[in-house]
Amino acid sequence: MIGSDIDLSLKSIWQSWFAFRKGKRATRELQMFQYNLERNLGELHAELNDGAYRHGGYTHFTVCDNKRRQIAVSGIRDRVVHRLIYDYLVPIYDKTFIYDAWSCRTGKGLLACIERTQKFLTAHPHSFVWRADIKKFFDSVDRETLLDILAHRIHGQKAFRLVREVILSFPTTQREREREYFKGMPIGNLTSQIFANIYLNELDRFVKHELRIKNYLRYGDDFILVEPDLQKLTRFRDRTIQFLEEKLQLSLNSKNDKIVKALHGLKFLGKIIWPGNRRLNNRNLCRIQERLSFRNISAYYGIAGKHGYYQFRKEFAWLTKGLIYPDQ
Repeated sequence: MIGSDIDLSLKSIWQSWFAFRKGKRATRELQMFQYNLERNLGELHAELNDGAYRHGGYTHFTVCDNKRRQIAVSGIRDRVVHRLIYDYLVPIYDKTFIYDAWSCRTGKGLLACIERTQKFLTAHPHSFVWRADIKKFFDSVDRETLLDILAHRIHGQKAFRLVREVILSFPTTQREREREYFKGMPIGNLTSQIFANIYLNELDRFVKHELRIKNYLRYGDDFILVEPDLQKLTRFRDRTIQFLEEKLQLSLNSKNDKIVKALHGLKFLGKIIWPGNRRLNNRNLCRIQERLSFRNISAYYGIAGKHGYYQFRKEFAWLTKGLIYPDQ
C-alpha cells in the first residue's frame, strides 16, 4: 500500500457514500443530498480528480458528557471524502500500530481495553501504575508535525493533497486560512480518529521500543504504564513527558497525571480497576441513576453486568423494579 495512490474513481466514491450512509438518521441535509445523489457524487468525482476540491465549512455545537466538548461537523459531501480517506489510510497504518492501541480499531474498543488493563493489574498486583492523558489533545495537535508523519507513508500525490486539504480545513476563518499551519483537529471528523492514532503512534513506539516497557496500553489520548520499580517508573514518566513536549508538542493533563499502586485501585476510562475486580466510578454511577428510564434499561443492565459490583447490581435491580412495576 505504501506508494500507491488513493482511488478516486466514481466506483470508489459510491462505495464511500454507502459506507458513510449506513446507520445515519434521515436528516433534512441527508435527504436533500440524496435527492440529487448522482449529480452530487458526479460533481465530487470531477472536483477530486481535477484537483479543484476544497473542503467546506463546519457546523459547531457543544456536548456535555464527562466533560464539555466542542464538536465540529462538516457537510455531507465532505464526510463522503472523509470516508474515502479513512478507508485508504486504515490498511496502510493499522498494521503499524502496536497491539495495545485500543481506540477506533476493528476488534478493539473500550471494553476490551478495560479488560486488558485489569489483566495487567492482575498479573502485577504489587506494581505501580502511571496513568496519564493529554491536555486538550484535539486542540493541541500540531498539523505540521502530523503532515510530516503522514509524509513518511503517503507517497501518492493525490492522496497527500487530499489529506492536507482536510487537515488544514479547520478552523475556517479567513485569518487562519492565511497561515500555512496551525494547531487543532475537529472532534467530529471520521478522519480525526485515524489521524489521532497515527499521531500518538509515535508515543506508542517510543514507549515500546525506546523505553522497552512491556505493560503499556493506550485508549485515545489516555494511557497507562505498569512497572514494579517506582524509581524506574518515575524515570520513564520524565522521559515520556520530554518526548511528548519536544517531538509532538503535547502536554499532560495535570489532574490525571498520577502514579498509584495497583492494589489501591486505578481510576481509568470511567472505571475503578483493581487486580481481579472493577466497578464504575461515582460519576458514571450517578449518571446512570439520573438517566435510567424504561427505554434504556437493557443498555444500562449490560453495563451493570460487565462493570458493576454486587452492591450496585442490587441497587440497579431495585431501581428497575420501580420502572417496570411503578405501582408496587
